[in-house]
Amino acid sequence: MREEDVIAQLNGGHPTIIQGGMGVAVSGWELANAVAAKGQMGVVSGTALDLVCSRRLQLGDPGGHVRRALEHFPVPEAAQRVLDTYFVPGGKDPSAPFKNVRSMTITPSQELLELLVIGNFVEVYLAKENVAGPVGINFMRKIELPLVPSAYGALLAGVDYVIVGAGNPRELPEVLNKLAMHEDVGLALRVQGTTSADGDIEAAFSPLELFGSDLAPLPRPPFLAIVASLDLAAGLANSPAHRPEGFVVEGNMAGGHNAPPRGPRRMDDRGQPIYDDLDVVDLAGLAEIGLPFWLAGSYATPDGLKAAQAAGAVGIQVGTAFALSAESGLEASLKRDILGQVANGGIEVRTDWRASPTGFPFKVVEVDGTLSDPTVYEERRRVCDLGVLRVPFKTKDGNIGYRCPAEPERAYTAVKAGRPANMDGRICLCNGLLATAGLAQVRPSGYVEPPVVTGGSDYRAVEHLVAATAPGEDFYTAADVIDYLL
Repeated sequence: MREEDVIAQLNGGHPTIIQGGMGVAVSGWELANAVAAKGQMGVVSGTALDLVCSRRLQLGDPGGHVRRALEHFPVPEAAQRVLDTYFVPGGKDPSAPFKNVRSMTITPSQELLELLVIGNFVEVYLAKENVAGPVGINFMRKIELPLVPSAYGALLAGVDYVIVGAGNPRELPEVLNKLAMHEDVGLALRVQGTTSADGDIEAAFSPLELFGSDLAPLPRPPFLAIVASLDLAAGLANSPAHRPEGFVVEGNMAGGHNAPPRGPRRMDDRGQPIYDDLDVVDLAGLAEIGLPFWLAGSYATPDGLKAAQAAGAVGIQVGTAFALSAESGLEASLKRDILGQVANGGIEVRTDWRASPTGFPFKVVEVDGTLSDPTVYEERRRVCDLGVLRVPFKTKDGNIGYRCPAEPERAYTAVKAGRPANMDGRICLCNGLLATAGLAQVRPSGYVEPPVVTGGSDYRAVEHLVAATAPGEDFYTAADVIDYLL
């Protein structure tokens, strides 16, 4: 029996290491596939996979990977419609803009729903191709409108785990139950400006209406909730309808979006949120719940893994070390720059409370030429043409509109009645993170959307892996990360 199989058996069948679901397309299928090939859990980010899939096709689908996955989609005519709409043989002119995808609404078109489902199917299918290890998909509960059709696409591809954070994911167990049976799903939405008198507002999704009724029931994957407090974990576990199969416990050292501090809102002299003892999760209490859990944020060392397991965890979730590996979707020149900073001991990471339109604190790695660069930030253009992070709100006439504090000022304040203070410091993460993965939009004027890089605060694993990288090799591999941790 392989060593990784023995370890999995000791963990009740669960993997020791979960590779973090870093969006957009940093945790792409190549990275997840490489991790799953080592018997650990590879994870694809489920954020904006409609955009990722459409842009890869417009680049000519190098290697033919997207088209290979589409050949296995269970509704061939839908796959063909996506190909006909977005595939550009040989790739688009580098100076030409990407064809945009319509933003998600409460009443999306069939074309958009098909692209959402298919984009998630493609990513999971490719991640699972020719590997025996498990593959998960990571979603943000905060990004509500595309969540259900995206999860359905992942289930169609046989995803092994669904992981959701950035909000309370209590509806997800029932959502997955229904999607596995191709049943209609309604997800309650948070619509700004509404009251109890407005009643519940839902995003409805009907698999049968979209694709017909000749699909067999699907395996229902285990659901892992990302939590930052014992209260949330216990609340989910104590409800039969909302009980997950396990937890990922993310501390504030983790990259990407962090949970806000639980205490009073305080900031240091760099504008970073201040966390204190209220934000330390009671691991003994978590272990008493009796569900498997993994720890994330500053555990990515052999000693960190041992400490996590000594506290009752199955293992750890690791993001930053994988984000800088050869197989990650992070654009190669950005990877080289960051690895060079790490090698020289000069990496700077800031927890920015204003950058993300979600309102959650967001880790930003300081890299020249990105949106962390003051000159690039000042020259950026306010835009909201992708709409992944925009939220619904009740308009003056009682209808539903959509707004984002990173969009142009007049649209947000004068047209959509947003508060001007909400706009301070915001950046378009949709365009910025796509650029980070090498999928930057090119404007007709020639302006190229700049990237924004996120990562955790702990680089001990990266330092070790950089020092151990063979001469002449640009990057260490995902397998190197796993071998080091184990």
